[in-house]
Amino acid sequence: MPKARRALHNIQYRLIYTILLSISASTSAVAQDSDLLDCNAFSFEGVTYDLKSLASERTVTRTRDNPPSTMEDELRFNICEDLTLKDGVPADDQCPAGTRACLTETNLKEGLDARIITAIPVAQTSVLKPSFRTLHSPAGLSIELHGPSYPPKTSPVPQSFNLTLLCAQDGGSDPTFAGYANGVTRVEWNTTAGCPAKDDGDNSGGSGGGEKDADSSSGSGIGWFFLLLFISFVGYFAVGAYYNYNNFGATGWDLVPHRDFWRDVPYLLRDFTDHLCSTLRPGRQGGSRRGYMAV
Repeated sequence: MPKARRALHNIQYRLIYTILLSISASTSAVAQDSDLLDCNAFSFEGVTYDLKSLASERTVTRTRDNPPSTMEDELRFNICEDLTLKDGVPADDQCPAGTRACLTETNLKEGLDARIITAIPVAQTSVLKPSFRTLHSPAGLSIELHGPSYPPKTSPVPQSFNLTLLCAQDGGSDPTFAGYANGVTRVEWNTTAGCPAKDDGDNSGGSGGGEKDADSSSGSGIGWFFLLLFISFVGYFAVGAYYNYNNFGATGWDLVPHRDFWRDVPYLLRDFTDHLCSTLRPGRQGGSRRGYMAV
């Protein structure tokens, strides 16, 4: 008997572990989808955007006078993929692998070699968490990507990369370095990617595609909800059965948690339906009234 009981306990432990692992994996998958940036056509606030044209590495620079030297800020970014590491550059002088936007500050002084002062990963895939904002005047899309705090040890400041895509139907221009302050790096870019994507089957400008993406996103969210609800019910019954067996030695139907409640559910539903019908059709409530009370 003790061996059989230990075997049953092992099966129950494995079942509970599998359920909890499934819940964790489902939750992680939902979180992961929201933490990544899809450069294909996606819908935001009912408008579809296509960022595939941005899937390449870009570099913007600016120069700041800092007598007796000059500071050059260089931002390399690719919002769709990780940046490639530079060959022949020491690891301390460039951002680590997995960086989407890297800001380097170089000190330039006449007669001396250029010296990289800082290399800041302002957007990193592991903590990307993209957020969007629709622009109206001028029209466009604002994208904010996140990076780790810098410097990592002394007075760390959370880093982020704000890319403002201004709608340009004529093809646009190169991106420009708009500034860096309080951990926020800003770049402005006149580009067609900031305009709503057009649907080939709809001359009105692609609103139909946006509705299709929105419906797909809504359906996906509902599917995840029912999946997590189902897993929660399975976990509830499994943990409840284990508790009843382990503490009360229950077997058979006695293993069902809150058994009396579930036994009363059909009668409660019947009474609720009768009450609802009586409310909607008052003329039929003169007959005998049925009710149910658990004993």
